Amino acid sequence: MHASVLSCWAVDGLTQKVLAGNCLSKREILSLARADCGYLAKQANAVRRFFCGDRVDICCIVNAKSGRCSEDCKFCAQSSFYQTGAEEYALLPEDVLVENAKKAEQAKIGRYSLVCSGRSPGGADLQKLASCLKRIKETAKVSCCASLGLLDKDAYLLLKQHGLERVHNNLESSETFFAKVCTTHGFADKLRTIRLAKECGLEVCSGGIWGLGESLEDRIDMAFSLSGLGISSVPVNILFPVQGTPFERNEPLSYDEIVLSLALYRFILPKAYLRLAGGRKLLPDKGRRCFESGANALITGDMLTTQGIGAEEDKTMLKSLGFLVE
Repeated sequence: MHASVLSCWAVDGLTQKVLAGNCLSKREILSLARADCGYLAKQANAVRRFFCGDRVDICCIVNAKSGRCSEDCKFCAQSSFYQTGAEEYALLPEDVLVENAKKAEQAKIGRYSLVCSGRSPGGADLQKLASCLKRIKETAKVSCCASLGLLDKDAYLLLKQHGLERVHNNLESSETFFAKVCTTHGFADKLRTIRLAKECGLEVCSGGIWGLGESLEDRIDMAFSLSGLGISSVPVNILFPVQGTPFERNEPLSYDEIVLSLALYRFILPKAYLRLAGGRKLLPDKGRRCFESGANALITGDMLTTQGIGAEEDKTMLKSLGFLVE
């Protein structure tokens, strides 16, 4: 990239191209990365308003099974490869998971996601999850999502039959950087799993983590991969360095770089829900500036192994920014 700053006039031209329904090339996105961050954020928010309006999507997650994961993802407190002190437990009882779904409904959170550590749930856990999903759909008015690793087609069809509507499976980073993040499975495994879920008629939520040591170009490449997969819900996690993991000493990204990256994602994924997820609590304003830069979705409440932000506090912030919160 050249050091010269891209003019506001040039940013306006590329903004109009997106608003007209055209896709920007990687070269054009890289040129936008040279724009003034504040102006780019403003234009990204204009793109969000044009395609998505002021709708906002709020979901919550539950750490349904924790720790002892067979995968070596270098950011993860739950990997069995690292000593992090993260809590370890088998799949939570069905009554607990159903009760949490009811609490989500009471808090007027529309989507509830079951997250399980591990490469994929075994036969017994898979059957328990199917039973749990069935009960949730019978007793709580929430949409059901699950993050269950690398499932096969039969497993997806079973869970869909029992009430699963959306699958979460992050790409984590770009294809070229992925091997520096995980070696026990590959980027191709991620792509295959996501495509299988879509073939089964399930929605897919997929994004990644920023701050792993990747470049801005890696983040851009991941966004283009997500666009190619037709992903409409994109969680953006900011690395929370966990002691005991290989990334524990990673230098935090500046807020300007986070905002810049998010704004670029809005230009690549103009119609998507860009969902602030893990690490948001680390931001000085808890993500307010991101919602002025193209974001329009979030995970509220606690994350998997870290505390989050309460639903009422999040709703108050979103309403103050003009978002429509049900």
